[in-house]
Amino acid sequence: MGYSERYACQVIGLNRSTLRRYLGRRPSNQEVRRTLLADTIGRVHEASRATYGVRRVRAALLHEHGVVANHKLVARIMASLGLHGLPVRRRKWRQLKNVPTTEDLLSRNFRAPAMNRVWLTDITEHKTREGTLYCCAVLDLYSRRVVGWAIDRRNEAAMVNDALTMAAKSRTTSPETILHSDHGSQFVSWAFTQNLRHHSILGSMGTVGDCFDNAPMESFWGSMQIEPLNRQAWMTHVQLSTAIADYIVNFYNPRRRHSSLGYLTPEEFEGLPSSDNPATTLIGVGH
Repeated sequence: MGYSERYACQVIGLNRSTLRRYLGRRPSNQEVRRTLLADTIGRVHEASRATYGVRRVRAALLHEHGVVANHKLVARIMASLGLHGLPVRRRKWRQLKNVPTTEDLLSRNFRAPAMNRVWLTDITEHKTREGTLYCCAVLDLYSRRVVGWAIDRRNEAAMVNDALTMAAKSRTTSPETILHSDHGSQFVSWAFTQNLRHHSILGSMGTVGDCFDNAPMESFWGSMQIEPLNRQAWMTHVQLSTAIADYIVNFYNPRRRHSSLGYLTPEEFEGLPSSDNPATTLIGVGH
């Protein structure tokens, strides 16, 4: 049962003439723009699988919708809608003494002059009710694009060989192509070394036990763990492996925007001529 206008105004202490002026008022252009922008922001955040924060939402507005929006305005609208990005936890790293090895061809110089010149690889793991599942990925340092990956219940050399083979078949390598990894037993195995030679790829390894020597790869794992994997419990190996493949193929490579790429996606970055790329030669460690 509703209440009369007179009674409602008495309850909230509002003058009836003020209410009538408000009800008959046309919304301002600023209010209309804010409403439309809020709707677009909601769709952008949903398309990002609820992972984008203010900076990536603002970049997506510009690149995907041609909308230029103030950073503070986007932040206020997202706050009013209850939207937020998935923050990466800040880890407190111990300062480790950097002892370079003779095999380290990068020495933390994370620069790539072109595609297929510097690749990074590593292994991560995630638990399911059926047990632990492992994933090996190969990342092109130039564009941060995942060019090869393999998933297995066993953390063995066969898995890293499958990831390398996928990368080599999908891209064009040369004798100058470098594949940088850590000193894991899978990467120092005879089978993996022979696979590198077969594809004429130079092997490179960082310092033993120092994650900073493969920082961009660690950044990718951090994003994947936080954005899709840590958001639910996984029942089966099949369910988790499907989610990992979906994240790489349908979101990370074609849609996820990177601050180190001028907020372009890996596929967008590779599609631009070198002169138009916002970070042609220097790619930072940021994910």
